[in-house]
Amino acid sequence: MRLVGAGREGYTPLPSARVSPMQLPDPMILAALASVLAAGPLAGQQGPFGRWDLTFHASDRPRAMWLELVAGEPVTGRLQPPGGHALEIMNVRVDGNRVSFPLPREYNQPNGRVELTVSGDGLEGVVHVDAGPTRLTGTRAPALDRPRPSSWGPEIDLLAGGIEAWTTEDPARNGWRVADGELVNAPPSSNLISKATFTDFQLHVEVNVPPRGNSGIYLRGRYEIQVQDDHGQEPHNRRMGGIYGQVTPTINPAKPAAGWQTFDITFYGRRVTVALNGVTIIDDREIPGITGGALDSDEAAPGPIMLQGDHGAIRYRNLRIREGLMR
Repeated sequence: MRLVGAGREGYTPLPSARVSPMQLPDPMILAALASVLAAGPLAGQQGPFGRWDLTFHASDRPRAMWLELVAGEPVTGRLQPPGGHALEIMNVRVDGNRVSFPLPREYNQPNGRVELTVSGDGLEGVVHVDAGPTRLTGTRAPALDRPRPSSWGPEIDLLAGGIEAWTTEDPARNGWRVADGELVNAPPSSNLISKATFTDFQLHVEVNVPPRGNSGIYLRGRYEIQVQDDHGQEPHNRRMGGIYGQVTPTINPAKPAAGWQTFDITFYGRRVTVALNGVTIIDDREIPGITGGALDSDEAAPGPIMLQGDHGAIRYRNLRIREGLMR
């Protein structure tokens, strides 16, 4: 089953109780409790709130989704569908370990609804749409809170192995080839995925975007840096250099279409720095969760470099990566 509206087009822009002395516990118990709380949050005490890595069990194949629930009055949050960008959710109902909310209107499903049951660090549920229900499962998203690598390994040329070092998301639609040291894509095509996988790294990429061109660079196959013909446009998280639907650049130094442009990306844990054409546009920012089109939602695992190729012609060259070394 396909969720209507899960593609990129059609989405709207972003916009205490008193305690008497007689009720106080023994001072030793208080001291023990204070020690536990100082160590950090108690496992399993977050309930349904926080970030969740989801799998939507569609009839053709599993698809990655993501959910963020924020406690408050009212409860708020965002839902990342299999495609497109993260959407605000409203009218969230929390009843113990059960959560439900209507699908955001961009799904074009007037009666669409998500119903979830949380159990510890996992959840199960159903997405109800007009065509019927589809199972949804998930795990609590990892913090990925690790230090920046103190050094970086030797440079790896991702094109040294030719096109054989890559695979496509849809083998039946492959318009990619290597010509004169460039990765060239022509429609009809699909996304190109490196066979090698990576965790923390520095990545250099040069890209030539045609007029009205649209592509993307996926870090670990899960977080898209938008690649688009956006010269002269205001910065936006769904324009050139933005982490699609998640992080907005501070400036847009994109050049006119049909010329070569450079990306220099540093990525460790959840934190990313992006320089476009030599200008830092995202400086050590956290990426809250996966973006639309992610290969999977297993955020703790290494992943490939993926280049979006299902939106038209694009050219890449000088793809070089250096892996982070442990401290």
